[in-house]
Amino acid sequence: MEVIKEEFGKLGEQTVFKFTLKNEKGLEFSCLNYGCVITKIMVPDRDGNVENIVLGYDTLEEYIEDSYFLGAVIGRAAGRIKGGSFELDGKSYSLAQNENTNHLHGGLKGFNRIVWDAEILKNEQEIGVRFSYMSPDGEEGYPGNLKVAVTYSLNNQNELTIRYDGKSDQKTLLNMTNHSYFNLSGNLKRDVLQHTLKIKSDKYLPLTDELLPTGEIAEVQGTPFDLTANRFIHTGAASSHPQTILAGKGYDHPFLLSARHDQEIVLTDEESGRTLTIETDEAGVVVYSGNQLKEAGEIFGAPCRKYLGICLETQGHPNAVHHPQFPSWILDKDEEYKTATVYKFGTGEN
Repeated sequence: MEVIKEEFGKLGEQTVFKFTLKNEKGLEFSCLNYGCVITKIMVPDRDGNVENIVLGYDTLEEYIEDSYFLGAVIGRAAGRIKGGSFELDGKSYSLAQNENTNHLHGGLKGFNRIVWDAEILKNEQEIGVRFSYMSPDGEEGYPGNLKVAVTYSLNNQNELTIRYDGKSDQKTLLNMTNHSYFNLSGNLKRDVLQHTLKIKSDKYLPLTDELLPTGEIAEVQGTPFDLTANRFIHTGAASSHPQTILAGKGYDHPFLLSARHDQEIVLTDEESGRTLTIETDEAGVVVYSGNQLKEAGEIFGAPCRKYLGICLETQGHPNAVHHPQFPSWILDKDEEYKTATVYKFGTGEN
């Protein structure tokens, strides 16, 4: 196994590096210290053809201009916060309103816009890169000097693990995720409508027309949100259910996970044979089927369009600070934030 570090570009005085991790099974994983962006994951299909299975760009300039959060780490808060404000211990905090009147994915300069410090990690079991950043008190409106770290590690079992760590000197909010768009067809040959998705979840969160959770926790049974058995993505996109129409003809919804670290999320492309199994200790996963991708420009040479990729964002429930019935993602002073998600890449034969 090896880690290759190379310059990817410059952002002012800061150098952005690309790190490529290679294991002995032919899997390659590339990421940047800009936004902890995952740029490529090269995975064999059932015939051994190694191809890329995530959406990304070839240049730093494209990532700087990107509005889709391709491959990026999201923070301090994943998802939307209603009104761009919240209260902690009776004190009000105002955040950037970067999506209409709401706060989205950490604000105007969230973790996806930061050049992180990077450290290469190696041991006998795995290789990795640890990215770290000190988010100062008041950044994007959040309280507390917050130390955060994101560690990507790869082993020879074709498992990619993302570990998130954080600690603040004041009570604050923290809910991090990764916003990679997966497309298991390989090199974006097809969209993801023929992929199947299976999730161990019997409940989901309906959304308002601003794509904020209503506060209701709804049963999936009898709806297009029933992913307890393999369901084609196109059945959600083509559904007449008010919630899938509201989201842009597809999914953009949080699912409550009924299992932890037990193959709770499985994405499959039958044509290539590739599978992605996700295990996490998070309370939920936001499934976003790329409904807002516009028909403009290219992504790795493929025309950008709806359903070109699907995001499977393991995280706490969005806007939980306004819904006490949801698990809290308030981080107390000096409390340690720790969460991990494992991505297992395979084919139908293994």
